[in-house]
Amino acid sequence: MEKLVELQIDGKEVNAPLGMNLIDAAELAGIHIPHLCYLKGMRGFGACRLCLVEVEGMKDPVIGCNTKVKEGMVVQTQTERVRDIRRFVLDLILAIHPLDCLTCTKAGVCNLQQYAYEYELKDTSFTRKKMGYPIDQLNPFIRRDPLYCILCGRCIRVCKEQGTKVLDFIGRGINAEIGTAYNKPLRESGCTFCGSCIDACPVNALPEADRWRKGREWEYIKTKSACLFCGSGCDILISTKDNSIQKINTGAEPGSAKKYICAYGRFGYDFIDSEKRIAAPLKRLNGELKETTWKDALNIVAAKLKEAGGNTGFMSVAGMLNEDALTLKRFAKNVVKTKHFDTTMSLYSDVRSLKDSHSSLITTSDLIVLVGLNPSQWNRILPALNASIRKRVHRGGKLIVINSDIDASETRIQEVATVSLEGDEIPILKGIAKALIEKGEKADIQLKSAVSDAEISKDIEMAAKLILEAKNPLIFTSPSLFEASANISLIKGKVIAVGLESNARGMAQIGLTTEGKTYKEMASDGMKALYVIGEVPLVKRPDTDFLVVQNSHLTELAEQADIVLPATTFYESDGTILDYLGRFKKVSKVIEPLGASKNHRDIFITLSKILKSPMKKPTEAEIEKALKGKPKITFRPFVRKTGFDISPKEFIEAINASVLKSRRLSWLLELKSSRAVAA
Repeated sequence: MEKLVELQIDGKEVNAPLGMNLIDAAELAGIHIPHLCYLKGMRGFGACRLCLVEVEGMKDPVIGCNTKVKEGMVVQTQTERVRDIRRFVLDLILAIHPLDCLTCTKAGVCNLQQYAYEYELKDTSFTRKKMGYPIDQLNPFIRRDPLYCILCGRCIRVCKEQGTKVLDFIGRGINAEIGTAYNKPLRESGCTFCGSCIDACPVNALPEADRWRKGREWEYIKTKSACLFCGSGCDILISTKDNSIQKINTGAEPGSAKKYICAYGRFGYDFIDSEKRIAAPLKRLNGELKETTWKDALNIVAAKLKEAGGNTGFMSVAGMLNEDALTLKRFAKNVVKTKHFDTTMSLYSDVRSLKDSHSSLITTSDLIVLVGLNPSQWNRILPALNASIRKRVHRGGKLIVINSDIDASETRIQEVATVSLEGDEIPILKGIAKALIEKGEKADIQLKSAVSDAEISKDIEMAAKLILEAKNPLIFTSPSLFEASANISLIKGKVIAVGLESNARGMAQIGLTTEGKTYKEMASDGMKALYVIGEVPLVKRPDTDFLVVQNSHLTELAEQADIVLPATTFYESDGTILDYLGRFKKVSKVIEPLGASKNHRDIFITLSKILKSPMKKPTEAEIEKALKGKPKITFRPFVRKTGFDISPKEFIEAINASVLKSRRLSWLLELKSSRAVAA
């Protein structure tokens, strides 16, 4: 439990955790201390000097972002002295900042505008200076305009902390600016275009490239949701206007550096308006897909499902909502009465690994152990996991990497590891378990016997020492190595298997896993009828008499289907997911469905009525019950599970093929290809 200290801020009694800075402590009492360079979650920087406050007993004002609370401290945040200093600082900033607030896209959420208003500054008393810096707008994601920059350093700090390290200060004094190495444009700098700098920037120096005249901030409806493009399941904030998505930001509170999203999650939303988007049901006539009505399409599907019966297969992505998954399971088992239903989760994980994973947070762990995983911001393989681990290490945590396949040029995560163990993960994990037991940690007889022949190298000894000293070690593992990794958690710590899709853990809990043929078997064996839901990594039509594809976009597989049913995107649906950390998250409908598209559960329910076995939508209570479960971790042999040897990069790109073909993200893929050729 955190130790609290009692202090007084502007006459209010405040109880704050020992070690907290004055800005955050004041927020606990509803008192805002002005600041431009500080980001919640990061160490104080002290660049802007707006957060100066007076502390009783101290001769000069101190900066609130770096000053820690102390017992009995008396703080004044609004004395005339500190207000005069803040007014002077703002006056200096305005001397080099455009005063075009009437047309600035950041108006309404600009921190500088807010403080200028509060301190009654309409202009600067100093001679205005125009630096004439060129604008970097040679990419479709981020516009970098140094003319607006106030040199707060926020963008630099978030970029460095997450490991991308693209931005830095250039020059000195009045000629200082923020730029890339050799001041190259972002497209030539190695930038991943995650947009963390956009969220960090308090002014209009780093807006989205297409933000101009897309509406003012106060016109937007802002909705919290989650991204479903990969296994990270990141929190996002979606801004909409006139039934159109205008921008997407990280789900962190303004002025916070606690969360991250990648370029897919931030900029991929324009795939909803792709030319490949399906707006009406399609049926095959004379070898071609033609538009038809929902009634006609569903009657055909219902008849074929009834005819096929138990020889019907259902294949789905695992990035679907819990509500859709539970409805699909009931439809397959109870209405169509088939045992053949499976998801793409079975390509990279078994059910037990995800169901038995613990729930935890990276921010509360002082040691992270990464087993058989290659998260990468550059390849966008679980990029948020990569960024979050780097942030935790930057803030004092430690990292152990255990991997038999480390590609330093692509993964880079071992750069920040305290210990990096390259080689077969199984003997390494056995060695760590044995070293922990020899250091006095308790373990059952089976576990002791299993590791008795393990070898302990110097690096394994160091890894065991780190685990022993840690208060809250957390193991992230590939599902194929879950049981071996879980044996370490039986000694100390928690363990989580990380799936490649946003709701893989939800699929495991709900039980949308086959009782008959697997995904792979249905894709190769002859099913009388095959029903495919979502953008599965399948291009060639399987051997089946009748193929239904239910998806938002006309994929290569859909083009070979007998019936294509238009489904909504996750921006057009309400529901929930269970992310890889075990957090229950809400996905919000932010725009109306395009054309005649419907969400998955409504399609299944309508079909159930046609088949004379009507279903109802799952209730919240039913979803919560389905997702409940406690990890059941017991000793299991130190072995690697087989059958999960897919390429994470290729898999994630395949299930997001329609997203990656969108206007902006296709540019990103072309850029990456050109960089690879140049290298």
